[in-house]
Amino acid sequence: MPENADSPKLRARMRAALLRWYDRNRRDLPWRRSRDPYAIWVSETMLQQTQVATVLPYYRRFMGAFPSVEALDRAPLDAVQSIWSGLGYYRRAMNLKHAAGVLASRHGGRLPDDYDALLKLPGIGRYTAGAIMSIAFQRPYPAVDGNVRRVYARLFGLTDAKELDETAGRMVSRPRPGDFNQALMELGATVCSPAAPTCERCPLSHWCRARASGSFELPRGRHVETKAVEWPLVIIESNSRVLLHRRPDDGLLAGLWELPTPATLPPGVARESVAVAPIAVIRHAITDKRITAPVYLLRREARVRGKAWRWVALAALSSYPLSSLYTKALRAAQHRLGARLSSIGAGDT
Repeated sequence: MPENADSPKLRARMRAALLRWYDRNRRDLPWRRSRDPYAIWVSETMLQQTQVATVLPYYRRFMGAFPSVEALDRAPLDAVQSIWSGLGYYRRAMNLKHAAGVLASRHGGRLPDDYDALLKLPGIGRYTAGAIMSIAFQRPYPAVDGNVRRVYARLFGLTDAKELDETAGRMVSRPRPGDFNQALMELGATVCSPAAPTCERCPLSHWCRARASGSFELPRGRHVETKAVEWPLVIIESNSRVLLHRRPDDGLLAGLWELPTPATLPPGVARESVAVAPIAVIRHAITDKRITAPVYLLRREARVRGKAWRWVALAALSSYPLSSLYTKALRAAQHRLGARLSSIGAGDT
Protein backbone atom coordinates (compact mmCIF):
# COMPACT_ATOMS: atom_id res chain seq x y z
CA MET A 1 0.00 0.00 0.00
CA PRO A 2 1.17 3.59 -0.60
CA GLU A 3 3.02 5.12 2.33
CA ASN A 4 2.02 8.16 4.34
CA ALA A 5 2.17 11.24 2.07
CA ASP A 6 3.20 13.42 5.03
CA SER A 7 6.47 11.54 5.49
CA PRO A 8 9.48 13.73 4.59
CA LYS A 9 11.47 10.61 3.70
CA LEU A 10 8.74 9.47 1.30
CA ARG A 11 8.61 12.88 -0.36
CA ALA A 12 12.40 12.80 -0.77
CA ARG A 13 12.26 9.38 -2.45
CA MET A 14 9.46 10.53 -4.75
CA ARG A 15 11.36 13.66 -5.76
CA ALA A 16 14.52 11.68 -6.49
CA ALA A 17 12.64 9.09 -8.57
CA LEU A 18 10.81 11.75 -10.55
CA LEU A 19 13.96 13.75 -11.30
CA ARG A 20 15.80 10.61 -12.46
CA TRP A 21 12.90 9.83 -14.78
CA TYR A 22 12.84 13.42 -16.08
CA ASP A 23 16.57 13.42 -16.83
CA ARG A 24 16.10 10.35 -19.04
CA ASN A 25 12.75 11.15 -20.65
CA ARG A 26 12.19 14.88 -20.95
CA ARG A 27 11.34 16.30 -24.34
CA ASP A 28 13.86 18.66 -25.91
CA LEU A 29 11.87 21.91 -25.97
CA PRO A 30 13.43 25.28 -26.83
CA TRP A 31 12.43 27.01 -23.59
CA ARG A 32 14.05 24.21 -21.59
CA ARG A 33 17.41 25.22 -23.04
CA SER A 34 17.15 28.66 -21.45
CA ARG A 35 17.23 30.16 -17.98
CA ASP A 36 16.25 33.57 -19.34
CA PRO A 37 13.24 34.66 -17.22
CA TYR A 38 11.75 36.44 -20.25
CA ALA A 39 11.89 33.34 -22.46
CA ILE A 40 10.37 31.22 -19.69
CA TRP A 41 7.61 33.78 -19.09
CA VAL A 42 6.69 33.82 -22.79
CA SER A 43 6.63 30.01 -23.01
CA GLU A 44 4.53 29.56 -19.88
CA THR A 45 2.06 32.18 -21.10
CA MET A 46 1.73 30.47 -24.48
CA LEU A 47 1.32 27.05 -22.89
CA GLN A 48 -1.74 28.09 -20.87
CA GLN A 49 -4.62 25.94 -22.17
CA THR A 50 -2.59 25.17 -25.31
CA GLN A 51 -0.72 22.02 -26.32
CA VAL A 52 3.06 21.98 -26.74
CA ALA A 53 2.90 20.97 -30.42
CA THR A 54 0.71 23.99 -31.17
CA VAL A 55 2.91 26.39 -29.21
CA LEU A 56 6.30 25.43 -30.73
CA PRO A 57 6.14 27.36 -34.04
CA TYR A 58 4.52 30.38 -32.38
CA TYR A 59 7.17 30.46 -29.65
CA ARG A 60 10.00 30.41 -32.19
CA ARG A 61 8.42 33.20 -34.26
CA PHE A 62 7.61 35.30 -31.20
CA MET A 63 11.10 35.02 -29.71
CA GLY A 64 12.64 35.74 -33.11
CA ALA A 65 10.58 38.91 -33.46
CA PHE A 66 10.70 40.03 -29.80
CA PRO A 67 13.81 38.52 -28.17
CA SER A 68 13.70 40.70 -25.04
CA VAL A 69 11.42 42.71 -22.79
CA GLU A 70 12.70 45.88 -24.45
CA ALA A 71 11.91 44.59 -27.95
CA LEU A 72 8.39 43.59 -26.88
CA ASP A 73 7.81 46.93 -25.19
CA ARG A 74 8.89 48.84 -28.33
CA ALA A 75 6.84 46.72 -30.74
CA PRO A 76 3.47 47.98 -31.99
CA LEU A 77 0.55 46.03 -30.54
CA ASP A 78 -0.55 45.09 -34.07
CA ALA A 79 2.81 43.40 -34.68
CA VAL A 80 2.54 41.42 -31.45
CA GLN A 81 -1.01 40.32 -32.19
CA SER A 82 -0.10 39.42 -35.77
CA ILE A 83 2.63 37.03 -34.57
CA TRP A 84 0.12 35.59 -32.07
CA SER A 85 -2.70 35.34 -34.62
CA GLY A 86 -4.17 31.83 -34.66
CA LEU A 87 -2.81 30.75 -31.26
CA GLY A 88 -6.03 31.74 -29.53
CA TYR A 89 -6.85 33.27 -26.15
CA TYR A 90 -5.65 36.63 -27.43
CA ARG A 91 -5.84 38.33 -24.06
CA ARG A 92 -2.53 36.56 -23.32
CA ALA A 93 -0.76 38.54 -26.05
CA MET A 94 -2.15 41.84 -24.79
CA ASN A 95 -1.11 40.98 -21.24
CA LEU A 96 2.44 40.19 -22.38
CA LYS A 97 2.62 43.51 -24.20
CA HIS A 98 1.19 45.50 -21.27
CA ALA A 99 3.42 43.73 -18.75
CA ALA A 100 6.49 44.49 -20.92
CA GLY A 101 5.63 48.17 -20.56
CA VAL A 102 5.45 47.84 -16.78
CA LEU A 103 8.76 45.96 -16.69
CA ALA A 104 10.46 48.56 -18.88
CA SER A 105 9.22 51.48 -16.80
CA ARG A 106 9.46 50.05 -13.27
CA HIS A 107 11.86 47.09 -13.28
CA GLY A 108 14.63 48.08 -15.67
CA GLY A 109 13.34 45.76 -18.38
CA ARG A 110 13.77 42.62 -16.23
CA LEU A 111 11.34 40.26 -14.58
CA PRO A 112 11.66 40.60 -10.80
CA ASP A 113 12.84 37.58 -8.80
CA ASP A 114 10.06 38.21 -6.29
CA TYR A 115 6.86 36.14 -6.28
CA ASP A 116 4.56 38.93 -5.08
CA ALA A 117 6.01 41.41 -7.57
CA LEU A 118 5.40 38.93 -10.41
CA LEU A 119 1.76 38.56 -9.35
CA LYS A 120 1.27 42.30 -9.84
CA LEU A 121 2.12 42.08 -13.55
CA PRO A 122 -0.75 41.83 -16.07
CA GLY A 123 -1.62 38.22 -16.91
CA ILE A 124 0.60 36.56 -14.29
CA GLY A 125 -1.21 34.36 -11.78
CA ARG A 126 0.01 31.89 -9.18
CA TYR A 127 0.91 29.17 -11.65
CA THR A 128 2.96 31.40 -13.98
CA ALA A 129 4.64 33.16 -11.05
CA GLY A 130 5.57 29.79 -9.53
CA ALA A 131 6.93 28.54 -12.86
CA ILE A 132 9.08 31.65 -13.35
CA MET A 133 10.37 31.61 -9.78
CA SER A 134 11.29 27.92 -9.89
CA ILE A 135 12.58 27.54 -13.46
CA ALA A 136 14.27 30.91 -13.99
CA PHE A 137 15.36 31.74 -10.45
CA GLN A 138 15.63 28.24 -8.90
CA ARG A 139 13.39 29.16 -5.99
CA PRO A 140 11.20 26.46 -4.37
CA TYR A 141 7.74 27.58 -5.46
CA PRO A 142 5.14 25.09 -6.74
CA ALA A 143 3.67 25.53 -10.22
CA VAL A 144 0.34 23.72 -10.34
CA ASP A 145 -1.27 23.51 -13.78
CA GLY A 146 -3.91 21.02 -14.91
CA ASN A 147 -1.36 18.26 -15.52
CA VAL A 148 0.26 18.68 -12.11
CA ARG A 149 -3.12 18.82 -10.37
CA ARG A 150 -4.08 15.51 -11.98
CA VAL A 151 -0.81 13.83 -10.93
CA TYR A 152 -1.17 14.93 -7.31
CA ALA A 153 -4.87 14.05 -7.17
CA ARG A 154 -4.12 10.49 -8.25
CA LEU A 155 -0.84 10.06 -6.42
CA PHE A 156 -2.15 11.09 -3.00
CA GLY A 157 -5.89 10.50 -3.45
CA LEU A 158 -6.67 14.21 -3.07
CA THR A 159 -10.01 15.78 -3.89
CA ASP A 160 -9.80 19.04 -1.90
CA ALA A 161 -8.19 21.91 -3.81
CA LYS A 162 -6.73 23.55 -0.70
CA GLU A 163 -5.19 20.28 0.49
CA LEU A 164 -3.75 19.66 -2.98
CA ASP A 165 -2.11 23.09 -3.07
CA GLU A 166 -0.64 22.55 0.39
CA THR A 167 0.75 19.18 -0.72
CA ALA A 168 2.28 20.80 -3.79
CA GLY A 169 4.02 23.33 -1.55
CA ARG A 170 5.49 20.57 0.59
CA MET A 171 6.51 18.43 -2.36
CA VAL A 172 8.45 20.99 -4.41
CA SER A 173 12.12 20.08 -4.48
CA ARG A 174 14.65 22.43 -2.86
CA PRO A 175 17.43 21.33 -5.19
CA ARG A 176 16.33 21.76 -8.82
CA PRO A 177 12.83 23.14 -8.14
CA GLY A 178 12.40 24.19 -11.77
CA ASP A 179 13.25 20.74 -13.10
CA PHE A 180 10.97 19.18 -10.49
CA ASN A 181 8.00 21.31 -11.55
CA GLN A 182 8.67 20.62 -15.22
CA ALA A 183 9.01 16.90 -14.44
CA LEU A 184 5.52 16.90 -12.92
CA MET A 185 4.14 18.73 -15.95
CA GLU A 186 5.91 16.28 -18.27
CA LEU A 187 4.58 13.30 -16.34
CA GLY A 188 1.02 14.59 -16.55
CA ALA A 189 1.34 15.41 -20.25
CA THR A 190 2.97 12.17 -21.41
CA VAL A 191 2.22 9.42 -18.85
CA CYS A 192 -0.51 10.34 -16.34
CA SER A 193 -3.00 11.30 -19.03
CA PRO A 194 -6.66 12.02 -18.21
CA ALA A 195 -8.26 8.99 -19.83
CA ALA A 196 -5.66 6.22 -20.08
CA PRO A 197 -2.58 6.67 -17.86
CA THR A 198 0.35 4.38 -18.71
CA CYS A 199 1.24 3.41 -15.15
CA GLU A 200 3.95 0.97 -16.21
CA ARG A 201 6.00 3.96 -17.40
CA CYS A 202 5.43 6.06 -14.28
CA PRO A 203 8.33 6.51 -11.83
CA LEU A 204 5.82 7.16 -9.03
CA SER A 205 3.47 4.22 -9.61
CA HIS A 206 4.82 2.34 -6.56
CA TRP A 207 3.37 5.05 -4.30
CA CYS A 208 0.23 5.92 -6.31
CA ARG A 209 -3.09 5.60 -4.48
CA ALA A 210 -5.08 5.63 -7.72
CA ARG A 211 -3.15 2.67 -9.07
CA ALA A 212 -3.46 0.80 -5.77
CA SER A 213 -7.24 1.27 -5.77
CA GLY A 214 -7.65 0.71 -9.51
CA SER A 215 -9.69 3.91 -9.80
CA PHE A 216 -8.33 6.80 -11.88
CA GLU A 217 -11.47 8.92 -11.86
CA LEU A 218 -10.89 12.57 -11.06
CA PRO A 219 -13.18 15.07 -9.34
CA ARG A 220 -15.41 16.66 -11.91
CA GLY A 221 -14.89 20.35 -12.42
CA ARG A 222 -17.67 22.84 -12.97
CA HIS A 223 -19.45 21.98 -16.19
CA VAL A 224 -19.44 24.87 -18.64
CA GLU A 225 -22.49 25.00 -20.87
CA THR A 226 -21.73 25.79 -24.50
CA LYS A 227 -23.94 28.18 -26.40
CA ALA A 228 -24.94 27.90 -30.04
CA VAL A 229 -24.37 31.28 -31.70
CA GLU A 230 -25.02 32.48 -35.24
CA TRP A 231 -22.34 34.99 -36.23
CA PRO A 232 -22.81 36.16 -39.84
CA LEU A 233 -19.78 37.76 -41.50
CA VAL A 234 -19.57 40.14 -44.42
CA ILE A 235 -16.53 40.35 -46.69
CA ILE A 236 -16.62 43.76 -48.36
CA GLU A 237 -14.22 43.74 -51.32
CA SER A 238 -13.09 46.47 -53.68
CA ASN A 239 -10.02 46.62 -55.96
CA SER A 240 -8.38 43.57 -54.34
CA ARG A 241 -8.89 45.02 -50.88
CA VAL A 242 -11.16 43.97 -48.03
CA LEU A 243 -12.61 46.13 -45.30
CA LEU A 244 -11.58 45.30 -41.73
CA HIS A 245 -12.83 46.67 -38.43
CA ARG A 246 -10.85 46.75 -35.20
CA ARG A 247 -12.58 45.29 -32.15
CA PRO A 248 -12.57 47.15 -28.80
CA ASP A 249 -9.63 46.68 -26.43
CA ASP A 250 -11.73 44.68 -23.98
CA GLY A 251 -14.06 41.72 -24.28
CA LEU A 252 -13.95 38.77 -26.66
CA LEU A 253 -11.12 38.88 -29.26
CA ALA A 254 -10.05 42.22 -27.81
CA GLY A 255 -8.06 44.50 -30.10
CA LEU A 256 -8.09 42.16 -33.11
CA TRP A 257 -9.18 43.07 -36.60
CA GLU A 258 -12.42 41.52 -37.79
CA LEU A 259 -14.81 41.26 -40.69
CA PRO A 260 -17.99 43.26 -40.14
CA THR A 261 -21.34 41.63 -39.44
CA PRO A 262 -24.66 42.77 -40.96
CA ALA A 263 -25.30 44.64 -37.71
CA THR A 264 -21.93 46.45 -37.76
CA LEU A 265 -21.66 47.43 -41.41
CA PRO A 266 -20.00 50.82 -41.88
CA PRO A 267 -22.11 53.91 -42.56
CA GLY A 268 -23.34 54.03 -46.14
CA VAL A 269 -23.61 50.25 -46.51
CA ALA A 270 -27.19 49.17 -45.99
CA ARG A 271 -27.92 45.83 -44.35
CA GLU A 272 -30.24 45.05 -47.25
CA SER A 273 -27.28 45.09 -49.63
CA VAL A 274 -25.98 41.81 -48.19
CA ALA A 275 -26.84 38.93 -50.50
CA VAL A 276 -29.65 36.66 -49.31
CA ALA A 277 -27.63 33.49 -49.89
CA PRO A 278 -24.22 33.18 -48.18
CA ILE A 279 -21.25 32.01 -50.24
CA ALA A 280 -20.19 29.65 -47.43
CA VAL A 281 -21.08 28.56 -43.91
CA ILE A 282 -18.25 27.88 -41.46
CA ARG A 283 -18.22 26.28 -38.02
CA HIS A 284 -16.01 27.54 -35.22
CA ALA A 285 -15.64 27.49 -31.43
CA ILE A 286 -14.47 30.27 -29.11
CA THR A 287 -14.42 29.58 -25.34
CA ASP A 288 -18.02 28.54 -24.54
CA LYS A 289 -19.49 29.46 -27.93
CA ARG A 290 -20.26 27.07 -30.80
CA ILE A 291 -20.42 29.41 -33.77
CA THR A 292 -22.19 28.97 -37.07
CA ALA A 293 -21.02 31.73 -39.41
CA PRO A 294 -22.67 32.29 -42.79
CA VAL A 295 -20.25 34.26 -44.97
CA TYR A 296 -21.52 36.94 -47.35
CA LEU A 297 -19.49 38.63 -50.09
CA LEU A 298 -20.27 42.21 -51.01
CA ARG A 299 -18.34 43.93 -53.82
CA ARG A 300 -18.55 47.67 -53.44
CA GLU A 301 -16.58 50.71 -52.34
CA ALA A 302 -17.42 52.20 -48.96
CA ARG A 303 -16.14 55.36 -47.38
CA VAL A 304 -14.96 54.82 -43.83
CA ARG A 305 -13.63 57.15 -41.19
CA GLY A 306 -11.62 56.67 -38.04
CA LYS A 307 -8.89 54.29 -36.97
CA ALA A 308 -11.35 51.47 -36.30
CA TRP A 309 -11.90 50.86 -40.05
CA ARG A 310 -9.28 50.06 -42.66
CA TRP A 311 -9.12 48.89 -46.26
CA VAL A 312 -6.45 46.18 -46.49
CA ALA A 313 -4.95 44.71 -49.64
CA LEU A 314 -5.48 40.96 -49.94
CA ALA A 315 -1.71 40.49 -50.19
CA ALA A 316 -1.21 42.32 -46.87
CA LEU A 317 -3.71 40.38 -44.76
CA SER A 318 -0.99 38.19 -43.24
CA SER A 319 0.37 41.23 -41.34
CA TYR A 320 -2.96 41.86 -39.58
CA PRO A 321 -3.96 40.07 -36.37
CA LEU A 322 -7.08 38.11 -37.23
CA SER A 323 -8.84 35.41 -35.26
CA SER A 324 -9.16 32.03 -36.98
CA LEU A 325 -12.88 32.73 -37.25
CA TYR A 326 -12.11 35.44 -39.81
CA THR A 327 -9.30 33.62 -41.57
CA LYS A 328 -11.63 30.66 -42.13
CA ALA A 329 -14.18 33.01 -43.68
CA LEU A 330 -11.58 34.63 -45.95
CA ARG A 331 -10.22 31.27 -47.04
CA ALA A 332 -13.76 30.09 -47.82
CA ALA A 333 -14.08 33.07 -50.16
CA GLN A 334 -10.60 33.02 -51.69
CA HIS A 335 -11.66 31.46 -54.99
CA ARG A 336 -14.15 34.29 -55.46
CA LEU A 337 -11.64 36.91 -54.35
CA GLY A 338 -9.09 35.59 -56.84
CA ALA A 339 -6.33 35.37 -54.25
CA ARG A 340 -4.39 32.69 -52.39
CA LEU A 341 -4.79 33.32 -48.70
CA SER A 342 -3.01 30.30 -47.22
CA SER A 343 -0.52 32.54 -45.40
CA ILE A 344 -3.05 34.26 -43.14
CA GLY A 345 -3.59 32.95 -39.64
CA ALA A 346 -3.32 29.41 -38.32
CA GLY A 347 -4.45 27.37 -35.37
CA ASP A 348 -7.65 27.38 -33.33
CA THR A 349 -9.84 29.96 -31.64
